[in-house]
Amino acid sequence: MFSKELQPLIFVAFILTSALSVSSSPAGIEKGRRKVVHVLEDDTGAVIVQTAPGKVVTHRGGSITLPCRFHHEPENVDPARIRIKWTKVTDTLQFEDVFVALGKQQRVFGSYRGRVFLEQAGPGDASVIIQNVTLEDYGRYECEVTNDMEDDTGFVNLDLEGVVFPYYPREGRYKLNYYQAEDACKKQDAILASHSQLHKAWLEGLDWCNAGWLEDGSVQYPISHPRDECGRKDTPAGVRNYGYRHKEDERYDGFCFTSKLNGKVYFLKRFKKVNYAEAIKACIRDGSVAAKVGQLYAAWKFQLLDRCEAGWLEDGSIRYPIVNPRSRCGGSQPGVRNLGFPDKKFRLYGVYCFRENKDEAVGGTGKTKSTIASLTRRKSSNSIPVNATKVI
Repeated sequence: MFSKELQPLIFVAFILTSALSVSSSPAGIEKGRRKVVHVLEDDTGAVIVQTAPGKVVTHRGGSITLPCRFHHEPENVDPARIRIKWTKVTDTLQFEDVFVALGKQQRVFGSYRGRVFLEQAGPGDASVIIQNVTLEDYGRYECEVTNDMEDDTGFVNLDLEGVVFPYYPREGRYKLNYYQAEDACKKQDAILASHSQLHKAWLEGLDWCNAGWLEDGSVQYPISHPRDECGRKDTPAGVRNYGYRHKEDERYDGFCFTSKLNGKVYFLKRFKKVNYAEAIKACIRDGSVAAKVGQLYAAWKFQLLDRCEAGWLEDGSIRYPIVNPRSRCGGSQPGVRNLGFPDKKFRLYGVYCFRENKDEAVGGTGKTKSTIASLTRRKSSNSIPVNATKVI
């Protein structure tokens, strides 16, 4: 156990069970799993809170609390001398400053400006609220609390509800180095997926026989149904891993990750099919733009978009989303069907368009003005915001 001499600042990040609410994660994956908080008491009467590492879950455009609590001995320490710092930590141990506070002085860094605030729910609370969550916010965060020469840290993982999809360009399979794959995902309204995101997608049934880059620079692919052409039939199902590859010289596909949309994808009803150029113009005339691949996957996942008609997308590919499989619509499994990259001038199809919620959204993030105002009121009243999140 800790003594006062050895541990004047006792702190650990932990998950608030009171922040629990319903999310749209796939049923059964996390069912019944809870983190147990152990409260121990040492010989001095000091209370130490310990918990296993956890994560908080939201979606793009949502609001989330990264929970962090600390306990200090003696308790009569001047709050103005306590420094709170939040940092994002990548898999390559790169650190990105997010937020720092010393007493009443606060500073927010980079893309987090205007979106990150102290929760201020009472003494010992170092939690921060992130509003208008982006795809890039996904990852691991470090909370550091310092008083003079003493400090301690805890970690919280921010996860996003979303969908992983494989991607390769018109040029064909295995044409992308790491940086090209990263750029390709961004162009499709997505980011390179993490290993944990790909593993979760594999648990949900993703089966893909081509290796692709992940955000940490590794190359992997998920196999649910082992077969000889995908690493031998007698090997067990799982996520195959080629390890970390040379980011510039080696070429593979990419695995992208996207989340909930601020808008709607729809199939544009027309009397006749069109080529690529006509499809782009048709969406614009309808007050929209041609949908990106990531947007179609997000619509399939969150809108439950189900359409048995092939259509152009912005990248020149032909796809269609199936939620309820039927024999005439490409097989027995749900998913986004991919018919490849046909000739843009002479092949004729329908088109999938995307219309953003411009009237209600603020800054294209999916947060409405009324929601942001509500969150601001909650923050000022020192109460915990009602987030569309799940605590694991």
